[in-house]
Amino acid sequence: MALLDLKLPAGLARALKLPINDVRKQQLAVLKKLLKTARYTQFGQQYKFDEILISRHPGKLFQKFVPTFDYNKLHDAYWYRALEGVPDVCWPGRVKYFALSSGTSEAASKYIPITKDLIKSNMLTSRRQLYSLAGYHDVNFGALPRGWFMLGGSTTLQKGPTYYAGDLSGIQQKNIPFWLKGLYKPGKKIARESDWAKKIDEIVEQAPNWDIGFILGVPAWLQLCMEKIIARYQLNTIHDIWPNLSFYVHGGVAMEPYKKGIEKLLARPITYIETYLASEGFLASQTRQHAKGMKLALHNNIFFEFVPFDDKNFDADGQMLDNPEALMIHEIEEGKEYALLISTNGGAWRYLIGDTIRLVDKAHSEIIITGRTKHFLNLVGEHLSVENMNKAIETVSSTLNISIPEFTIVGMPVGNFFGHHWYVACNDPVNAELLAQKIDEQLKLLNDDYEVERRHALKQVVVTVLPEAEFLDFMRSKGKIGGQHKFPRVLKGKMLTDWEQFLANYKQTIGTSA
Repeated sequence: MALLDLKLPAGLARALKLPINDVRKQQLAVLKKLLKTARYTQFGQQYKFDEILISRHPGKLFQKFVPTFDYNKLHDAYWYRALEGVPDVCWPGRVKYFALSSGTSEAASKYIPITKDLIKSNMLTSRRQLYSLAGYHDVNFGALPRGWFMLGGSTTLQKGPTYYAGDLSGIQQKNIPFWLKGLYKPGKKIARESDWAKKIDEIVEQAPNWDIGFILGVPAWLQLCMEKIIARYQLNTIHDIWPNLSFYVHGGVAMEPYKKGIEKLLARPITYIETYLASEGFLASQTRQHAKGMKLALHNNIFFEFVPFDDKNFDADGQMLDNPEALMIHEIEEGKEYALLISTNGGAWRYLIGDTIRLVDKAHSEIIITGRTKHFLNLVGEHLSVENMNKAIETVSSTLNISIPEFTIVGMPVGNFFGHHWYVACNDPVNAELLAQKIDEQLKLLNDDYEVERRHALKQVVVTVLPEAEFLDFMRSKGKIGGQHKFPRVLKGKMLTDWEQFLANYKQTIGTSA
């Protein structure tokens, strides 16, 4: 089989074929390993890791002794010291890399510690996902030893007093495993380019020289890049220049809104493989063909806790309350929504990552990402999730035969009531009023709470259709072009103010419908 052509390190296959153990025992073993390694750190000493380790119930005692953290709490109490070069703060040693991440709603950059151990764990999860392809059927395994095109941030990192900081994808590319270096494109020189427009131009010029089997990256930027390649060489599809392209490894954002646009660029179907790689760790990956979700990395240095995403644990703005109910993997149920807390070998402890998930296959510990704790609309009890939004856009796009690569939603007052204002990117001819009607109809079918509130306090749905370039220009104005940057699905706070100001300065006439 072509998969063996990759010549993975000796013994790797044996290491990856781990027995399916009790998930509770798996996770408790991970927790004990993390606690044991970090017990002499400042964090471990303060929160009595030694005492937790000798307990008969380490999971419960860990939850009792260690409070929950979001980024601001953990940074202000501990991570700022690691940025100053202090060793042994939350994880042994000095942190060399920090991933710059502002998510999709924050203005100020977050500095997420990326330890050597975390990088190794991320690579191991990547290899396990790759190895899982051996169980796939009717796919082009001949593409595996071809080029792997990774469209990420610049590998040129900012130099701090004792560390380097930059885009996570850039840090990853600087630490590509030896067995992948020969396949990796666009190569070190182009990957170092920090000017996004120049990087894309250089990729377009080199594209005919590569034989690509895999593409990896955020859908919006990959689509833009492939469109430029097709236009530059007057091709019908990207397969005219990369005939062996067979796999797309994607993550960070739901594929539904982008799939129609991507598939217009292809001559034949490709295999989509979903990943859940956050700055804080590689949390899950799709390891079964046609699986509903991604398998949590339960035995790779991440201890997961699940907080029911409800009014008991979160306020109306999506802020987690103090002392939330936190469950372990064996305690959660299929079909319910949870926010994730993670503890990792990157020095994150009971850390609210900000994503909401749903368990879709308990037997395989597979989950789907349903949104963000702060990226939802619940003005009057409609409980509209990002998952609902993505599904509605996917269905409406298919029904109207249009491509909607980006969208965002804003809550708005309508007299004494409320409404939703959708901003939709679409370069195809479309009637905005019809689009509003179709989106509204789909959301009523997907969400019972939404359907009820549309008859009561949610009085209006408005759609504004914009060229896709306007969304890209806004991201560019925020310094969020390329790499892992995604357009927020719900706009609130400063990002909403900036968006409204951006549109006010937009000279071209745009059409809206109510």
